[in-house]
Amino acid sequence: MTLAKNLGIYKQSGAQKPSQLVEQHAPLVKKIALHLMARLPASVQLEDLMQSGMMGLLEAAQRYSSTKGATFETYAGIRIRGAMVDEIRKGDWVPRSVHRNTRRISQAIKAVEDRLGREAQDQEVAKELGMELAEYHSYLSDSNSGRLFSLDELNESGELPIEQTETQDNPLEGVSSDAFRRNLAEAIEDLPEREKLVLSLYYQEELNLKEIGAVLGVSESRVSQIHSQAALRLRGRLSDWREESDS
Repeated sequence: MTLAKNLGIYKQSGAQKPSQLVEQHAPLVKKIALHLMARLPASVQLEDLMQSGMMGLLEAAQRYSSTKGATFETYAGIRIRGAMVDEIRKGDWVPRSVHRNTRRISQAIKAVEDRLGREAQDQEVAKELGMELAEYHSYLSDSNSGRLFSLDELNESGELPIEQTETQDNPLEGVSSDAFRRNLAEAIEDLPEREKLVLSLYYQEELNLKEIGAVLGVSESRVSQIHSQAALRLRGRLSDWREESDS
């Protein structure tokens, strides 16, 4: 059933609130789509993102309740972005080699940090991987284009701000989720200052890579590398927590 038909049903039944919310917040869909397009390959079309985003907005309008503890815009933003991410993942355009190298980098960062007891530097990770620094930076750039939502995947809400907007039917799931978010927040706080700043500007201030580069005085490609390394560093640091939680 199309979005237009869905809205028509709501109007006929007299339930105006969902359709009004969709109409009022439709510009949010385009805003989020444009933000995501800054880190997507040319093969992904803006129209496709917006179509999936509108379905996410409609779902948010149907399910939203002010008792959830978040504004509708915040709640809808999570739903819209999640719908777009799901649509992108269905395309499966990421080469297996990118996934493989991403895991290697994350493991190397963790190995260096476990051995030295401090933040791993670029040169140290490159040496751990047995490659030159330029090659390592190239892998980071590939990882950022292939694992666009690597940080979002670490966060169960789909957003960097660590909030839970959905109710949990199972109390134990809530405890696990709360513990995860606490560990993620601590891991983000312990990142190198530049990586933490890039994540803040990118996810919270919603600047694109070019704009962040202007703030930091570095190239867009360097910002991409910093973002990727931050996400992979987090993945490595949270791997121990995941293993303990699973056991």
